[in-house]
Amino acid sequence: MKIKLSLFTLVLAFVGYSMVSCAQDSKRQSPLAKSEGKVGNAELVISYSQPFVKGREIWGDLVPYEKVWRTGANEATTIELSQDIMVEGKMLKAGKYSLFTIPTEENWIVIFNETWEQWGAYKYEESKDVLRVEVAPKMLDKNVEKLTFSINGGLILLQWEKLTLPIKVSAK
Repeated sequence: MKIKLSLFTLVLAFVGYSMVSCAQDSKRQSPLAKSEGKVGNAELVISYSQPFVKGREIWGDLVPYEKVWRTGANEATTIELSQDIMVEGKMLKAGKYSLFTIPTEENWIVIFNETWEQWGAYKYEESKDVLRVEVAPKMLDKNVEKLTFSINGGLILLQWEKLTLPIKVSAK
């Protein structure tokens, strides 16, 4: 009887722990987000995690300059294209890619990498880059508390803190 009671207690403890773990996963510090839009007939979907500013120094501190950044939080940000498009005048073939950036104080390098299923930029390999383009960020008058991507008017916009990164896109 003692063995059955101990086993039952152990099972209850495990189930309780599992429920707490699942509840914590649903309350991520940087929630999952998705931005969808069209460029010509191409459908674009950007999937990412949204970190918050929370009063922190972002550029050059939380997100260091001159280093590859996952361009979001947690998993690498991904972009999926149903058809070929032009990005800053260069062709990007239909497919799914991780989206990395290398922020600097002046121009940023935007990177589309073939290894899209990865955590952060820890296993990023430059040799797997499909396309790199240079984009000038712009400063905003208002603060954008959580990182946000949008697709509209021939632009993919990344906005966070007081910065926007307008990436020009067009139909092929």
